[in-house]
Amino acid sequence: MNKILTIVGIMAIVLFLGGFLGFRQVDSGEVAVVTRFGRVTGRILEPGAHTITPFVEGTLYYNTKKVIYETTAEEKQKGSQADYKDYPVDTNTEDGQRVDIFYTVRFSVDPTKASWVAQNIGSQNALIEKVVKTESRIWARNVPRRYSAEHLYTGNGSQTVQEDIFRALEPTFIENGLILDSVGIREINFTNEYVTAIEAKQIAAVQVETEKNKAEQAKFQKEARITQAEGQAREQELQRSTISETLLQKMWIERWDGVLPTYMMGVSTALIQIPQQ
Repeated sequence: MNKILTIVGIMAIVLFLGGFLGFRQVDSGEVAVVTRFGRVTGRILEPGAHTITPFVEGTLYYNTKKVIYETTAEEKQKGSQADYKDYPVDTNTEDGQRVDIFYTVRFSVDPTKASWVAQNIGSQNALIEKVVKTESRIWARNVPRRYSAEHLYTGNGSQTVQEDIFRALEPTFIENGLILDSVGIREINFTNEYVTAIEAKQIAAVQVETEKNKAEQAKFQKEARITQAEGQAREQELQRSTISETLLQKMWIERWDGVLPTYMMGVSTALIQIPQQ
């Protein structure tokens, strides 16, 4: 009897362990690929509760939610909310200036290609290392070399670089079972010497522009004075040309006080006395 109870107990323990070890829970935003003795079976477990054959089958989990790979300075990595953190990429511009590129890649695993990823790449960490990290760092290093340092510093360089990187990464991501959502250049850092030189150049350019504006303003004021003087001269000329003898007589009559002069100049320049009434 004791022997039977022992066998039953052992079987119960085996069944319990089998059920426990064979139970798989897949959370929302995940898929699990089933393997048998390490070989990918092609069976994909959707979110929910599942069972697999214990000691024979295993699972590889992939996060299908949007996740973030981010390059940032070491002192800022603790405060970052990114799923995967890395160091910035250092590279050179077209004209040889050294820059550090800080960027973010947001992506997700295509659940329909999870079996292919498991078969050809491996786990999710391997996918990040071999595709996301490797490819993004290659293009973050190569794309800035197409542009001058001044364009990256003063123009829309960040926007241009991130658009170029996105276009370069998207086909590779699709081929490797990833959906690329966005690429963002958060910061492009230049050497202190270059920043100082650029700022000095910008200050000089502002000064030149200011002097140019002053010269234009002085020229405008001069032309305004000339125009005003010409207008006044023209006005006076018109006044002189329009004063006639009749107008002068009218002006004299309007100003006469009603008293006749005692003497008037005669024709022969002699004074003629005018009798008073």
